[in-house]
Amino acid sequence: METVKRGYVPKDTTEFGPKAADKLNAAAQELAFLLDRGYDTKSASTFVGNHHLLSERQRLALARITSPRAALEERERKRLREAPEALVLDGFNTIITLEVALSGSLLLEGMDGTIRDLAGLRGSYRIVDKTVRAVELLLARLEALGVREALFYLDQQVSNSGRLRALLLDKAAERGVRVQVKLHPSVDGVLSRLENVVTTDAIIMDKCGSWYNLNRELIEEAVPEAWVLRLEPSYI
Repeated sequence: METVKRGYVPKDTTEFGPKAADKLNAAAQELAFLLDRGYDTKSASTFVGNHHLLSERQRLALARITSPRAALEERERKRLREAPEALVLDGFNTIITLEVALSGSLLLEGMDGTIRDLAGLRGSYRIVDKTVRAVELLLARLEALGVREALFYLDQQVSNSGRLRALLLDKAAERGVRVQVKLHPSVDGVLSRLENVVTTDAIIMDKCGSWYNLNRELIEEAVPEAWVLRLEPSYI
């Protein structure tokens, strides 16, 4: 199987390295200030990005890190402190982030405590050398948490979603977790109406009934060497 560094972009070591930290922290502080005052993310990110001469990737990163205070408070209110016996997982969102962690590529710590990636899906996906390990780590963690049932939703229109479904079911047969995998044309819409959701998608987090921050604890425990950009809390 082809060796792939999921989410790897050579310029990241410079654009998100130590020398860029002060600029990114200042930009995050300003973006949070604007979001708290009702500016939408797109226009505020453009304004702050132009002011600090940020690249498109840096702007996207800040938008995924930063959220208005009201949204942060509501997400925290809905966050599950312990894993329930049944979870519903945003499949691609969860697995791709783990693949990025295993690849040593850039991850972002959001103000809401989640860990996100910049890999992007854009309708195409293929199983790579990190996929099997990501699935194994994920299922092992669910089992360790005492989760009895896990329902994965995968975007039906994304290439190789069927193959990922088969891989999940195959690996789940070795575990004590009852796994179901559904292919659906509108995963975001479905998850937005449910409880006990595992995702880092801000739109879903804001709409769903409750969510569990699985990826953060899994990455911190199983992939401690992962590259996670953490901005200084004093700035934001």
